[in-house]
Amino acid sequence: MTDPIDAHVRLDTHPTHPSAATAVLTGAQARIALMALEAADWTVVAENVLVLARIDHEEPYWAEDAAEHLTAGGITVEITPRLQEAIDEEWTWANYPMPWCTRSEIREVSNKAQQIHDDIRHGQLLIHAHAHDGHTTVAVGTYLGRGGKSVYLHGEDHLRQVADTFDSPAQALLAFEKVHAAEMRPGPAPLTDTERAAVEARGVFDLTAAKPDPSPRPEPETVPAYLADVGDHDALLDAFLDAHGDWERWRTWSDETTHAIHELQTLRIERVHEAHPRNTAWTVAAYETPVSDRMWHLTATGTTPVPVLQTLLTHLADGDGWDTALGSPITDKTVTDATRPLTDAGWTHTVDGRWIRWTNLFEDAGVQFDAFAAQNPNSTLATWTLWAGPSIDRPTWTLTASPYTPAALLADLAESLAHGTGIRTHTPVKVTRTAHLTTTPTAPPSRTATTEPSRSR
Repeated sequence: MTDPIDAHVRLDTHPTHPSAATAVLTGAQARIALMALEAADWTVVAENVLVLARIDHEEPYWAEDAAEHLTAGGITVEITPRLQEAIDEEWTWANYPMPWCTRSEIREVSNKAQQIHDDIRHGQLLIHAHAHDGHTTVAVGTYLGRGGKSVYLHGEDHLRQVADTFDSPAQALLAFEKVHAAEMRPGPAPLTDTERAAVEARGVFDLTAAKPDPSPRPEPETVPAYLADVGDHDALLDAFLDAHGDWERWRTWSDETTHAIHELQTLRIERVHEAHPRNTAWTVAAYETPVSDRMWHLTATGTTPVPVLQTLLTHLADGDGWDTALGSPITDKTVTDATRPLTDAGWTHTVDGRWIRWTNLFEDAGVQFDAFAAQNPNSTLATWTLWAGPSIDRPTWTLTASPYTPAALLADLAESLAHGTGIRTHTPVKVTRTAHLTTTPTAPPSRTATTEPSRSR
């Protein structure tokens, strides 16, 4: 058994930067804990104060990993409630460009990108030149002290990868110039917003600026629907089916999923009872006939608030939830009709390439329309994404819809976001994420998709 060490580590969230973590050390042997954290790439910002700031926003995960290693070494570790909440939070990147990856594989990809970032930051990887290939940043550089291996880098932030290797800097630069001569620039690319935020997080800060620990749970309060409690999804579905005799239910033999089918057999609901909170827990699908391919489908995660789901079920109960023109493309009028409640409510409207986004004043809820996915119905990408949380890249919940989802249904859901209300019995820690997800698919040389994605609409 490891002898106790006279060192105490208090791990907490960063007082001013989202996702970053801090460590405050005390005790006669605090130096031992400091060296262990430095080895894990925590940065000393003041005497016995360290910060972990990453470009993949996985600091809570790695803070927990550090806590486990420190505890195993005989060091006392305290994790504050708000950091523990961040550790327990599960999330996925919206529109992740490698959809075949599991959550652990996504974290592995991100950690490799983090290692590249750290190698550049510590001067172990010298970047000779960079360019923009029309989709993302590419660069060429050479490792120092590692046999002089030169690498071709593709992507930014948590998606940066080593796409090729070369025996010498000259060989690497010649190959890079051959492809990117017109856009080639010397040295590393300018810092991304995410990289700049990490630099700022590692700056000196005032520990007294940290928020106090969460106060005891307040009384229930009325809040916008998108901020309401998750509620009891099973009870919501039971109440819906009990009130509408034109729907029939059956449950799988494993008792994990309930299927609800309208008497016309052209509208179906699937409710996965034990789904992870951030995974799909609801799927609604509409069909032209009982035996045809589905016309459209909609999914919602297990953390979607009950008021939003109630809006969805109410629309389906009206009998026109499956009324849509099969095969008709999305038009400007479709988009306008679907988002009119947001426009009327004064939500910010922005266009970013293929994405059109509507965001509320507080930037903690929004709707995204993907024009590319809309014109490619066989794509696995969501055409519509309704979300709430720190950002669309790290949402608390999401509801996604395929190209032919009726504008009337989308408008009802948008109305719920803009004007609906619900009850919240706890006050979550508000964190504003600044992640920027590059959605250009990356293609690691050593990895390809092994299964063909579903072609359902």
